[in-house]
Amino acid sequence: MVETAGGGPQDGAAEVLDRPLPDGVRRRVVQIVADGFGGLTIAELPAQLRQYARFAPNRRAKFAGNAMAAALETDPLFRQRIGEKLRESQPELTGALDSGSPPPAADPLDVAAAAYVLRPPGWVKLVAAAGEEAQRADAERADEETRAELERLRAELDRAHEHTRSETERLRAELDAAKKETDSLHRKLRSALADVKRGEAALRKLRGEMEAVRAEGQAQVSAAESETRRLKARLGETEAALEAARRAAREGRSVEDMRVRLLLDTVLDAAQGLRRELALPPVSVRPAETVDAVEPGRMTPKDIAARALSEDDPAVLDQLLALPQAHLVVDGYNVTKTGYPQMPLEKQRLRLLGQLAQLAAQTGAEVTCVFDGAELAAPVLLAPPRGVRVLFSKPGVTADELIRQLVRAEPPGRPVIVVSTDREVADGVARAGARPVASAVLLKRLS
Repeated sequence: MVETAGGGPQDGAAEVLDRPLPDGVRRRVVQIVADGFGGLTIAELPAQLRQYARFAPNRRAKFAGNAMAAALETDPLFRQRIGEKLRESQPELTGALDSGSPPPAADPLDVAAAAYVLRPPGWVKLVAAAGEEAQRADAERADEETRAELERLRAELDRAHEHTRSETERLRAELDAAKKETDSLHRKLRSALADVKRGEAALRKLRGEMEAVRAEGQAQVSAAESETRRLKARLGETEAALEAARRAAREGRSVEDMRVRLLLDTVLDAAQGLRRELALPPVSVRPAETVDAVEPGRMTPKDIAARALSEDDPAVLDQLLALPQAHLVVDGYNVTKTGYPQMPLEKQRLRLLGQLAQLAAQTGAEVTCVFDGAELAAPVLLAPPRGVRVLFSKPGVTADELIRQLVRAEPPGRPVIVVSTDREVADGVARAGARPVASAVLLKRLS
């Protein structure tokens, strides 16, 4: 038989609780175990609880509550150790339980939890009494809430009665006013018996005006509701426009960053190409080499002028496409109608795009071919060839304007070559910094 801290036999150990432990008592029991848990060594703990030894009391009660309750119920030695810790922390309450007279002013849940741990004689009755006390407290609290709800409903009923009474008085006043008006009409009718028809017409007119006023009031209410919905819609549109403006601002910044990066790559490639072209030796320049003079065997400005190419020479296009990061923009129909106008538009496009794909593979330049969307009777199902970007102008936008937009989108300093015989296009792109080339030059190069 297990001995208590006082040395006597634990008479309440034979008692058995025939119902589930009340929730309030169970929470207090788990808290008692969690508080006394930290005062035990690892060896004094049951095996299933040793993993929670380093937990704080609150975390221990939260994560190991079920395990601690089960160990307290099934392990008498562990329950005795927890009881000793409880006696140390609450000597007055445990002493009163041992003497069989729990304090009257103590919380019934605390008394029941301590009795469940210590198991003094009659502990089952204490636990059951605590459960009944908790149920009674819940019932009293529910009763108080019901009474408060009843009082609230009564107050609402009184307000409803008061509103009904005031509304009835208002309707009576309106009825009296209507009766007075009817009496007046009757007096007028009696004084004008010879003009009965005109009096009836006046009465119908009065009723029509009343209906018109009522209809006008309903129309005003409907108009107000419509205006409210319209303002809400306007607010939603404004918020959407604001979000679109913010998104456009972010995208604009990303486009500018892309243009700057592309220009930087162009400058770096140009510098590397110039270094390779000039085959600069890895030595510093001497001061004497900076003096302007003609050395034996070197080319003069006249010799350089003699090597210039004609504007119609296809080699000019090769030199331009050899520049670092070069971008070739082609006015598609301008080239095809110059070279092979007798072919259908679809075959013109396919022939030109196939030749541009070969040119892009040979030179490595970026190639964009622009066609006028106004020439299309239906959407084009076209798989662009590798290395060639194919664009059609939108409705209301010409291919010439799309080419100018492409040129303006490029960063200043990047080599952009525009192929078109249209003088307006050539002059416009030249002012934007691009290099115009006639369509005949590209046709010669492709053939």
